[in-house]
Amino acid sequence: MNENEPSAGRLLGRIAIVTGSTSGIGRSIALALALAGADVIVHGRRADAAEQVAMQIRELGRRSAVVLADVAQPAEVARLVNEAWQAFGQVDLWINNAGADILTGGALHWPFADRLQVLLDVDVRGALLCSHLAGRRMTDQGGGQVINVGWDQALTGGVGTESGQLFAASKAAVIGFSKALARGLAPEVRVNVVAPGWIETEWGETVNRELYERVRKQTPLGRWGRPEDIAAAVLFLASDEAAFLTGQVLNVNGGVVM
Repeated sequence: MNENEPSAGRLLGRIAIVTGSTSGIGRSIALALALAGADVIVHGRRADAAEQVAMQIRELGRRSAVVLADVAQPAEVARLVNEAWQAFGQVDLWINNAGADILTGGALHWPFADRLQVLLDVDVRGALLCSHLAGRRMTDQGGGQVINVGWDQALTGGVGTESGQLFAASKAAVIGFSKALARGLAPEVRVNVVAPGWIETEWGETVNRELYERVRKQTPLGRWGRPEDIAAAVLFLASDEAAFLTGQVLNVNGGVVM
């Protein structure tokens, strides 16, 4: 770990898990938490990709473990939660980042009902079950935090495309659930949402230039977001500096008014 990093030591002694942390936003979150001093459990569905991220975390001087699971399956979620707690004896931070990809490859051309179903299975049921089960464990252990990844336009319907409609429905469900869960688990457990705007993930790097430039020009800060921007927001919410925040949605979108 680089002791000169501004975040170094902020999460020293904490145990975190980031679902969907083998690439993109999830990987950036996992590495940011490790840089801040947390030991991080990596989750994904591919052992090779997960072990690569775990190795990077260990190179930063932190402990890491890998748990593979399909969060679309309730039994797999239960096992994921159990194995996460078994890894280091506790979990202080649970970040639900795992999400279904309906924007690239063959999924882009699936029927509406099929794309809806996979979002309901992964982005909604998976995140809600993880939050519910982890929240109960955290209450029993005396404290913890759940941070869910939403979408800044989920409650405004800002994108009217078919994909936009589907993501709005799924991420609005996550936001509503998170707010209610925050009330139910307080004061022992805090629950918040980070809501990304337009981020240069694998999909964002491949959009046509017309859309790319339109988004850039419509964003007050004049650029697309990066996975590291989302990681920084998660790091803030996970830190003691956000100790009086729960049930909140933090839009990370370069100043776009929602």
